[in-house]
Amino acid sequence: MTESRTSRTAEWDATAYFRLSNPHVVWGQPVLDRLPLKGDETVLDAGCGAGRVTADLLERLPNGRVIALDISANMLTEARQQLQPRFGDRVTFVQSDLQEFSLAQPVDAIFSTAALHWVLDHPRLFECLFKALKPGGRLVAQCGGGPNIANVLERAAVLMRTNPFEPDFRGWTGPWEFASAEVTEDRLRDAGFVDIETSLEPKPTQMPDADEYRSYIATVVFGSHLDRLPDEELRQSFVQTLTDQAASDDPPFMLDYWRLNLTCRTPE
Repeated sequence: MTESRTSRTAEWDATAYFRLSNPHVVWGQPVLDRLPLKGDETVLDAGCGAGRVTADLLERLPNGRVIALDISANMLTEARQQLQPRFGDRVTFVQSDLQEFSLAQPVDAIFSTAALHWVLDHPRLFECLFKALKPGGRLVAQCGGGPNIANVLERAAVLMRTNPFEPDFRGWTGPWEFASAEVTEDRLRDAGFVDIETSLEPKPTQMPDADEYRSYIATVVFGSHLDRLPDEELRQSFVQTLTDQAASDDPPFMLDYWRLNLTCRTPE
């Protein structure tokens, strides 16, 4: 897992992510609704995380199976603990980078939520996803895009330029690719996809209090940032400063999420 290939260079706290990922589960349901399924397909969950939305996908495939792929060993361990007792061998777990994975057989469809923005090279990503699909196979996904969480990112950028944080962030461009709908459409077409639909939609999300906001941004948003800081005191200071700033907002503890939706297929 190298920084040039993927944005996450250290492991996730998957247990905390499972608890904190309620917004992602809610966002995932309309994405699932966009994926037409007969119930016997093989579907790749690209960036399955801790497996909460993967469970909903498996419920829609009573005679099918899911390949749950993620780069994080911790996420896959959590997903396996949650999914295997319920779904047995209908779910297979694969640890791999989304930019360079390969499957033994192409799949009928690819589903993904809250994952693709963690991949920095989207043209390479889409080429890899294209190769994993059967002719006529569908890609239905949602990730962060456009002005996603711009407010807290602007505050973090200011903080990263100040001491004592500046030396550890110097020259770093960040862990995400928040692309526009238009750029994403062009990239999908260049990869060979057809019947492409892309769009951005706002999903503002408010945390209930300071403790939840602090835990959420530390685990879900700024994990890659905190990985760069050399000690726990600096990490706590970084997160607490952003939490204190969010407390003064109206309304407080709001994250201005934007979701990039994409739907397409491979040619027959």
